[in-house]
Amino acid sequence: DIGDIVRGKDRFYGNPQEKKQRKELDKKLKEVFGKIHEGLKNGKAKERYKDTTNYYQLREDWWTANRETVWKAITCAAKVGDTYFMESRTNSYKFSGGKCGHNDDNVPTNLDYVPQYFT
Repeated sequence: DIGDIVRGKDRFYGNPQEKKQRKELDKKLKEVFGKIHEGLKNGKAKERYKDTTNYYQLREDWWTANRETVWKAITCAAKVGDTYFMESRTNSYKFSGGKCGHNDDNVPTNLDYVPQYFT
């Protein structure tokens, strides 16, 4: 999912064409996070984000801070009747509000930290 891609943890590359595109995207993301890293002025931040190859911690923290904004951007064109659903803790399904939950207070995070794998 988008969070895995941003954080550099996506395991699925798809077909050869998608694999090439995904590698290019990851290269560009590393460039973006490299520029963010270069702009760090705070000594504590520089200490926290020592990884200057993949920027994993910086990417993780950026995603945590910006996931809601990304969700709003993804759902901004959703129509009023558009919905998504997810399984709740009680094994029932709950549906988002209109526009795929664009105006919901909470961004769906039920699968953010579940490793992806295929059998």
